[in-house]
Amino acid sequence: MTERDKILAYTETYRRKTGTNFSTVPGVKEAVIEGLIHHLETLKKPLCPCNFYPDKNKEIEHRRWLCPCNEMQIYKYCHCLLYVGENNLPITEHLPQDHEGRLSYGLNKDPHPELGRDLRHKTDDDLSDWHK
Repeated sequence: MTERDKILAYTETYRRKTGTNFSTVPGVKEAVIEGLIHHLETLKKPLCPCNFYPDKNKEIEHRRWLCPCNEMQIYKYCHCLLYVGENNLPITEHLPQDHEGRLSYGLNKDPHPELGRDLRHKTDDDLSDWHK
């Protein structure tokens, strides 16, 4: 099984598990998938390709930006726009009111609130260093 096959299977399984859709905006899904494949090949982990990391190996140790990232597992919010609602917008319903995603995209309801969010018991306070 190639790294591409692994990432495609991995993201499809997670998409189904969370009741989300892949973005249908041209180029979005492909760019994120290519970035995940590249990181899997070079770093051996699916590090989110949508962030800048001064030290990628240090980020891997923290685990917070491995796909699915902590924000996805807590809030079902994918800043990469790989996992989205039916309207091609990220799900923002579970985000804190002042979160940048909520401020940028408004309120986008979760069509399947019973699915996903394995870390829903966590909060920004628990993981306060995410955006530092």
